[in-house]
Amino acid sequence: MIKIAVIGLGYVGLPLARLLSTKYKTVGYDYNAQRVESIMQGIDKSNEVEESLLKDAIKNGFICSSDKEILREANFYIVAVPTPVDVQNRADLSPLLSASKLVAEFLKQGDIVVYESTVYPGVTEEECVPVLEKYSALVFNKDFYVGYSPERINPGDKQHSVEKIVKVTSGSTKEVADIVDKVYNSVLVNGTFKASSIRVAEASKIIENAQRDVNIAFVNELAKIFNAMEIDTKEVLDAASTKWNFIKMSPGLVGGHCISVDPYYLIQKAQVYGLLPRLMYAARRLNDGMGEYVAEQLIKQMNKKAILVKDAKILILGISFKENCPDIRNTKVVDIYSSLKEYTDNIDIYDPWVDASEIEQEYGLKLLNSIEEEHKDYDAVILAVAHKEFLSMDIRSIMAKNSVLYDVKSCLNREQVDARL
Repeated sequence: MIKIAVIGLGYVGLPLARLLSTKYKTVGYDYNAQRVESIMQGIDKSNEVEESLLKDAIKNGFICSSDKEILREANFYIVAVPTPVDVQNRADLSPLLSASKLVAEFLKQGDIVVYESTVYPGVTEEECVPVLEKYSALVFNKDFYVGYSPERINPGDKQHSVEKIVKVTSGSTKEVADIVDKVYNSVLVNGTFKASSIRVAEASKIIENAQRDVNIAFVNELAKIFNAMEIDTKEVLDAASTKWNFIKMSPGLVGGHCISVDPYYLIQKAQVYGLLPRLMYAARRLNDGMGEYVAEQLIKQMNKKAILVKDAKILILGISFKENCPDIRNTKVVDIYSSLKEYTDNIDIYDPWVDASEIEQEYGLKLLNSIEEEHKDYDAVILAVAHKEFLSMDIRSIMAKNSVLYDVKSCLNREQVDARL
């Protein structure tokens, strides 16, 4: 009988654990005791799992804990921890290796460990397996086995939730690959795709996000060109998208923990083989610079209206990395703030979706609790994130008569704004 333990209960781990609990005896582990406490109260602060679904799962036996002993009875471990980069954009595997060491403490004969974290090809077998062997004293593919099934969670996306996506699966032997595939297939609406090897599965995941990064970088570059030519980028994209094979994407800030991070893993691994992925590297540099570009464009618009930038009163609407989502990981809105901070200290940030304490802890920034009467007469407002609350908001009512409204997401009517990306 399969008994599942999911290690890491974030945006990836919790929805998966909740889903698996409908079919299997499932437990969840996370070192964050506060996170675990909230989950066991039926609250998912990431808003990925509906309260009713989570409470039903708990009522039916789903348990989470910050006590590692909860892992002891499991025989099918799923590791869903972050794979970040350091300040120099080099792969940081420490969370993954720490999780592997933790699992190794409880590994038994015949157990299977499946990794979901995004990695470059080879990490599972070359980095994680040696840790499992070292701390368990067991032999790979004799005493225990591994698999890889990359996560495809899109934070805030209720249409492509975990049960509805096609899941890539793989295993360290043919037999284990079949078992891993069967487990995932049993809870998914649209089934699985069984890769021929773990390395193929790892590679498939990392190019998903690298491809989007390159495509967005192309559109961001177009936006810069057309802005310089005083042509509306959105109108150009709308016209071009009438061709049947045109891939329509929008310019914008590329943050979060996937598109803005994962390409660095493949870039780093390619260099081991003597290759420099120039296209991916250029895309990363261009997309990482968009926050500063937005700030520069805002200042340009303010100068056109003879608005004194020094000590100007500016409001940034939204700081999460995407709309209608509380995820603040690697948000590039912070880059806009940092660039403008060189000119004025009068910068307010408002975002009803995020946890203000998390923003202060992570970025040292304080948020407005609400837009009150005193929060008016802004010299400039940047719509940085297209939260639904902002789309129905009368933004002009909180702005000075001579002011600039900059629409980063190109979601407002053209007549309402002074400029957009």
